[in-house]
Amino acid sequence: MKIAIDAMGGDHAPKAVVEGAMKALEDRKDLELVLVGDRKQIEPLITSNERVSIIHTDEVIRGDEDPIRSVRRKKNASLVLTANEVKEKRAEACISAGNTGALVVAGLFIVGRMKGIDRPALSPTLPTTNGKGFLLLDAGANVDVNAHHLVQYAIMGSVYSEKVRNIPNPTVGLLNVGTEEGKGNLVAKKAFKLLENAPVNFVGNVEARDLMAGIVDVVVTDGFSGNITLKAIEGTALHVMNILKETFMSSLKTKVLAGLMKKELQSLKKQLHYPEYGGAALFGLRAPVIKSHGSSNATAIYHTINQACNIIENDVIGTIERTIKSLNLIEEA
Repeated sequence: MKIAIDAMGGDHAPKAVVEGAMKALEDRKDLELVLVGDRKQIEPLITSNERVSIIHTDEVIRGDEDPIRSVRRKKNASLVLTANEVKEKRAEACISAGNTGALVVAGLFIVGRMKGIDRPALSPTLPTTNGKGFLLLDAGANVDVNAHHLVQYAIMGSVYSEKVRNIPNPTVGLLNVGTEEGKGNLVAKKAFKLLENAPVNFVGNVEARDLMAGIVDVVVTDGFSGNITLKAIEGTALHVMNILKETFMSSLKTKVLAGLMKKELQSLKKQLHYPEYGGAALFGLRAPVIKSHGSSNATAIYHTINQACNIIENDVIGTIERTIKSLNLIEEA
């Protein structure tokens, strides 16, 4: 399989991107990678020329640039060229840790939507206390959605969770302001009714406070609420780790205790660090497009590449398309 990677995207590019790519190539002998970016910066970081190629460009879309304008104007930007490799079928998937909005735009207008999906969903896997994690759709690709979009999200999330995350009959919850049926706005109420009859294991409404307890495997919501949920979980995890660090460094006694608990604290940090689960796939497109976290290190890039490989190997895109095609879910709410 062949995957295109935006080598210049992210806070630690290209070093972290290339290092993660090299590790993935070592572990997967069936993998080929195309690194898109500045050849002068990339080549010194490559440890093996086997099964890796470079598409040179010195044009980059920065994180603060307008997504639509930058994708339209910067035709040779590393992110745009990465998506174009998939469009031209020279690669089966693409990955970037760069500008999220630009990747969504490139995914929509370059890679293209799959038939039967009205709007794609940005879908990260977030940590839970039981270590299982849950998939969140949508984390910010679409601020406003209708009930039918949420049903499509549920189907896409279920297929991915079963095929890639190996969760049999994954449970699906609708993020809401209460667990009782009839809660929420008009879209949520209509989505609840539709989800009851959808080909997913829908268990009802779920509240944000219960998500990290692992109450469900898949959580569906609009991109506005989803992005707030994502940022709240990320911020809380960072805050908890900072509090623990300050507490353990506050005295000689606590420093000694921290030394004794070093292994357990590292395990906790890893559990709360959601990029360990891979990137946020943009489901609903004709091919896998994955957004790795902007602060991704080499390990996170490695996990994201493996995630892309698993999506390809398990024909997640094809399964989603066939499932949607068999249902009449495309009408407007």
